[in-house]
Amino acid sequence: MQRTYPEGVPSWVDLESPDLGAAQEFYGGLFGWTFEAAPGPRADAAYVVARLDGRAAAGLGADLPDGSSDAEATPDLPVWNTYVAVADLDAAVERMTAAGGRVIAAAADAGRAGRAAVVADPGGARFGLWQAGARAGVQVVNEPGAWNFSDLHTSDPAQPRFYEAVFGWEFADLGFATLIRCPGYGDHLAATVDPDIRQRQASAITPPKFEDAIGWLAPAHDGEPPHWHVTFTVADRDEAASTAERLGGTVLASTDTDWTQEALIRDPQGGVFTASRFVPPER
Repeated sequence: MQRTYPEGVPSWVDLESPDLGAAQEFYGGLFGWTFEAAPGPRADAAYVVARLDGRAAAGLGADLPDGSSDAEATPDLPVWNTYVAVADLDAAVERMTAAGGRVIAAAADAGRAGRAAVVADPGGARFGLWQAGARAGVQVVNEPGAWNFSDLHTSDPAQPRFYEAVFGWEFADLGFATLIRCPGYGDHLAATVDPDIRQRQASAITPPKFEDAIGWLAPAHDGEPPHWHVTFTVADRDEAASTAERLGGTVLASTDTDWTQEALIRDPQGGVFTASRFVPPER
């Protein structure tokens, strides 16, 4: 069964890179991805879908050509983008701007795959909106080499209100961190690709309503602009960090928490992401 995403759930991630071939070499070597050419959100830029064991795991796209009028949509350094699923892209853009956000790249077709727009919240954190066509979204998650979560890094206490208004998200302060939930997502998963989600999560120490979880709210570091940060699952944090360095990446930090072993990694061209191994505490 194809994994689908209800409105308000992050559904896709992709990387904008100045050297698409080099990006494929790095991420293919790190995560075991293979690649196939596919329609992307920008008609004038090459795009590939990364696959893990044949399942769509992410997208990689080339930067826009120099001098493009849409240059604001492409930052100075490579960046991992997170896209939120919407049923009606035009209506979602209107809702987003009414809540104080702004459009960075206007809605555009990605062939039969779907429609996308790049937007920013009132604090400046950019993200995408994705109205699915043939490409429903990522088809493999939460296993080694696959997307785990996207987290909102911000120090603005008012920023969650924007997402509450646009997507109906809930922000739950758990004491050690703030969980972002999309109400009803657990019901959707249980009715489609993950019928045992609640039983499986009950066997671990998980926060209330974790089946609705779509990400975390994290404080931005000093000097760090608000942004959406992408995390991928790995089987072994230290091995992944070593492999990233062998492929030309840089390990910026390694962190152990009560739940994870993480490495913050910068790819050879500047794109930053986290590689994370899940290590839940014992009951």
